[in-house]
Amino acid sequence: MSLQADFDRATEDVKKLKTRPKDEELKEIYGLYKQAVIGDIDIACPALLDVKGRAKWEAWSFQKGLSKEDAMSAYISKAKELIEKYGI
Repeated sequence: MSLQADFDRATEDVKKLKTRPKDEELKEIYGLYKQAVIGDIDIACPALLDVKGRAKWEAWSFQKGLSKEDAMSAYISKAKELIEKYGI
């Protein structure tokens, strides 16, 4: 399968996890997803009071500079790790 097909399957599988992953795991997979789909972050940091938005922004910003292909590969690896840990 192609990298894109593996990535697409991993994104669907992550949605089927039996248990909600820890917040740190969710932030990591979110940042990798955004980097793989969009690339480097291109929006301003949310206001300090927007805790959820700021956490998402920081997770994506942490992946800045990673190529889309490397982000897809890292997402697939993290998805496999989460699937092994939480099951689908």
